[in-house]
Amino acid sequence: MWGLRSYLKPYLKFMILAPMFMMMEVFFDLLQPTLAAHIVDFGIVVRNFSVIERTGFTMLTVAGLGLVTGVLCNVFASRASQNFGADIREALFTKVQTFSFENVDTFKSGSLMTRMTSDVVQVQNLLQMGLQGLVRAPSLLIGSVVMALIINLRLGLILLGTLIVLIAVLVVLIRFSTPIFSTVQSKLDAVNTKIQENLAGIRVVKAFVRTGYETQRFREVNLDYTQVSIRAARFIALNSPIVTLIMNACLVTVLLYGGNQVSIGSVQAGDLVAFVNYVVQVLSSLIMVSALLMNVSQAGVSAKRIQEVLATRPHIEDAAPQKDLSLSGRQVKLSQVCFSYNGSSDPKDLVLQNINIEARRGETVAIIGATGSGKTTLVQLIPRLYDVTSGSIQMDGQDIRGLPLLELRRRIGMILQESFLFTGTIRDNIAFGKPEATQAEVEDAARTAQAHDFISRLPGGYDTMLGQKGVNLSGGQKQRISIARALLVKPPILIMDDSMSALDSKTERQLRTALSHVMKDTITFLIAQRISSVVDAQEILVIDEGAIAGRGTHEELMKSCGVYQEIYRSQFGKEEVPYVG
Repeated sequence: MWGLRSYLKPYLKFMILAPMFMMMEVFFDLLQPTLAAHIVDFGIVVRNFSVIERTGFTMLTVAGLGLVTGVLCNVFASRASQNFGADIREALFTKVQTFSFENVDTFKSGSLMTRMTSDVVQVQNLLQMGLQGLVRAPSLLIGSVVMALIINLRLGLILLGTLIVLIAVLVVLIRFSTPIFSTVQSKLDAVNTKIQENLAGIRVVKAFVRTGYETQRFREVNLDYTQVSIRAARFIALNSPIVTLIMNACLVTVLLYGGNQVSIGSVQAGDLVAFVNYVVQVLSSLIMVSALLMNVSQAGVSAKRIQEVLATRPHIEDAAPQKDLSLSGRQVKLSQVCFSYNGSSDPKDLVLQNINIEARRGETVAIIGATGSGKTTLVQLIPRLYDVTSGSIQMDGQDIRGLPLLELRRRIGMILQESFLFTGTIRDNIAFGKPEATQAEVEDAARTAQAHDFISRLPGGYDTMLGQKGVNLSGGQKQRISIARALLVKPPILIMDDSMSALDSKTERQLRTALSHVMKDTITFLIAQRISSVVDAQEILVIDEGAIAGRGTHEELMKSCGVYQEIYRSQFGKEEVPYVG
């Protein structure tokens, strides 16, 4: 928790007021046994009803003041803890937005979800309880012991001896429970990851009739989580019975010894009543302390997990903002680019090796190759979704690693391989990169993307609400909305990662024709599986096993590149031009 102290500073006022009112409540609670003893000794024993009435009214007043101060403590503690938790969640979300793909892969999305939800709740609840219980319980405990010692030293020593035994027991329980709480959170990560994966792939599961298999896989991780949670719950459950058992034994001892002292006249009956009340208060405060210590142990694990995320440095570091930055996106150049996911320069680990590309404004560079050859990885290097392992990528003569990420990515429109749409209207999805766009601009982008006609036929038009990931649209419709989203920002560089795979041939031809008019001053990187999609490109790169196997126009490659010819034969069943070795 100490590492998260900076998030407490804005709520320091509430953190001062909450304990202050709690200490006042404790003071009023400590008065009650003394007032009860006064009623017994000077009211009930001597049958003085006026003393009973006056003291009883005083006890009611004290109880009312305790209620008011307790409510105020809860109000201020809640404001501090809830805002504290909200700030941490926002900080975690903001931090994750800066992560590169490598960072997300390291943590796993399920684990990040657990840290932003369950772990934040743990530290938030600890602060809430801390501002109340960590003030109330120790104050009530210490105050009750002091008052008990003042009433009768010998009886107080019995209470002190009991407390020493209890502290030893609690230390042992906490020592053994902390590692278990850490395991609980890691098992919860696995459960969340499995749920997220299954929900994302629910169509595949149903299509291949694998519901039973996936249910069994989930049952295994859920059982692991359940078993560890039960072990943790056992430690938590031991707290209250152990504290109650020891303190009840103390209470019986006090009653036996104190009753004997009352019978011989060494202790007044009212003092024994007050002492018993203080023992009960010690019992309640100890139960509260033991629960708090368990929460401290749990929240300590959660706080470490939160700090791991907040302390993580993105693999891709942003460059410092630059004044008078001249970056028009008129040229992109890749020089001797090599890449591996683990950052190794070992040739056997390289996904891409010695890639050289130069593209200028108005040119279309098409990239084609077998599945898994590295095409998508290559274009993801241009907006720095990953960083090159060696070599360099330049935009307008400047290494992109020296450019601010915001400025770099503003100049690149990217249509991803998977058409991801957000919950919201179609208009909101198209205007995602330019929220201030007018309706006319949105419709123009949709027309270019060949999406306007089908959108207009929908009952709500551009205001049609989309479900999660656009589930109420077909694959081709989602692709066209994704294309419109990228076109709306009018980027000087456009990356299309197999973004026409779900379109029929007629729609694809119409889209290519429309793009040739509106994107004539744009550098376009076009990844495609079909030769028909790349045949008109000024330059076609053939990628094979992470290296460039050929480059040139369609006609040139049909004469000089065996890999390209093989792709052509697989799609058209014949050779257009004989291969020349």
